[in-house]
Amino acid sequence: MTFQYTFKDLLGRAERITWRVEDLINDDKGLDFSKPFMPEGLARVKDLVFLSRDEQLKLNQIRGHAYLAIFGLVEEFILPFVLDHARPYINGEDYRARAFLEFAAEEAKHIHLFRRFREAFTAGFGAACDVIGPPADIAAHVLSHPPLSVALLTLHIEWMTQRHFQDSVSDDRDLDPQFKSLLLHHWMEEHQHAQLDTMMVRTIAEGMSEAEIQAGIEGYLALGGFLDEGLKQQALLDMASLERATGSRFDEDQRAAFLDVQHQANRWTYIGSGMSHPKFIEMLGELSPAMRDTIQAAAPAFS
Repeated sequence: MTFQYTFKDLLGRAERITWRVEDLINDDKGLDFSKPFMPEGLARVKDLVFLSRDEQLKLNQIRGHAYLAIFGLVEEFILPFVLDHARPYINGEDYRARAFLEFAAEEAKHIHLFRRFREAFTAGFGAACDVIGPPADIAAHVLSHPPLSVALLTLHIEWMTQRHFQDSVSDDRDLDPQFKSLLLHHWMEEHQHAQLDTMMVRTIAEGMSEAEIQAGIEGYLALGGFLDEGLKQQALLDMASLERATGSRFDEDQRAAFLDVQHQANRWTYIGSGMSHPKFIEMLGELSPAMRDTIQAAAPAFS
């Protein structure tokens, strides 16, 4: 794989993006709860035909709440991981060190943004919405895996973010403009992050044996399984949130249908859309063509 960019290029691009959390979400810029937050291709609420239009809208907004909360959660392990990766370069090549430190600073900003969003959502939605966690425990579990595994999961998440915005969010004019603005500004910085993480994966893999690379990819797959279990739990939490918000009580068949549809929607949102991204597949092919083929064959189960 050849790169058409350098650490200097990525740092310069990052420094030209200057948004602040306080400018994006404040007392003058509130959420519009009359509109959906998530594109239907990710939310898949219309597949639940037993829900009324109002219930579908509320579920869409609950999914939007979980979406940004889960991004905040994963960035709480990405932040220390990037800092650990950057540390050996602090007194080395200046642009590499500064690019990774800027990466870490932007992840800290995103965590702050998503916390502010959750405060605004909680104040306006009118019902409590729970999210998997706690973040510290999830971060500890993820970071206990080999660095290559964590870097691959991070790269998966970065390319996933790009795909969501470009394929589903950007041209959807029905979404709440404020929520869409948060996704836009997050996406603007994640573009550089995907490229930096591509370089980080390659650096970590340099000099590794075939067996070590295999172990790193298997660790990534194990983390995918861990995430999938969390997504099952999130579907349950979202159903409970919808019942609280609407006063509805679903029967056994409706609950089964809800969990089936929403777990699969979550699987595509957080797993399938990342593991099948062409740029992620390209990196896997560089590391291990056999494992690339295995992961490509498994991806349709998460669509």
